[in-house]
Amino acid sequence: MKVLLLEDVYNLGRAGEVKKVANGYGRNYLIPQGLATLATAGALSQSERIQEEADRKRAVLNQEMSGVAKQLQDVRLVFPARAGETGKLYGSITTQMIVDELNNQLGTDLSKRQIDSQPLRLLGMHTIKARLTIDLIPEFKVVVYREGESPETYMIEAEELLEETIEEVEEDIEEVVAEADEIEDEAAQDLEEEQAED
Repeated sequence: MKVLLLEDVYNLGRAGEVKKVANGYGRNYLIPQGLATLATAGALSQSERIQEEADRKRAVLNQEMSGVAKQLQDVRLVFPARAGETGKLYGSITTQMIVDELNNQLGTDLSKRQIDSQPLRLLGMHTIKARLTIDLIPEFKVVVYREGESPETYMIEAEELLEETIEEVEEDIEEVVAEADEIEDEAAQDLEEEQAED
């Protein structure tokens, strides 16, 4: 189905553009929400006016939100969490938790729909995007650290931290295997000596 966007839609397009979308997405979400209309000849004749009006609105909104965007870029949120040996959390840090903390720290009124992230399930530092407008998508940092430990030790990217933890666990396993081999060799020598004495 082809629709004419009446509003900017993140990851789809700007107001006044014609886009081809899945029938269900258009019929069940875009049109009922007032974000789009069917791309009929009458609607298409309005596209230029819609674009001009949207450009004016977008400019005003971008100017209003630029202060919030600057504040967000300096933010570093810190969450304590319980986690296993490999750094995977027992549970997760949700987008609602993130937006609540952001709103508390900055005095903003963001919604969880504006946070472009999946729930965080690893220890470490995560880069999160906030969709303020279609043009303003600042990034900020969220640090998830193990309860009872210092957050500073987790100020590296979550994927790097996971790799380091896995390497440490693999080294520990190698040491245990080496010790077990030594014990097995000693036991075999003791058994041979006992059999030789008999």
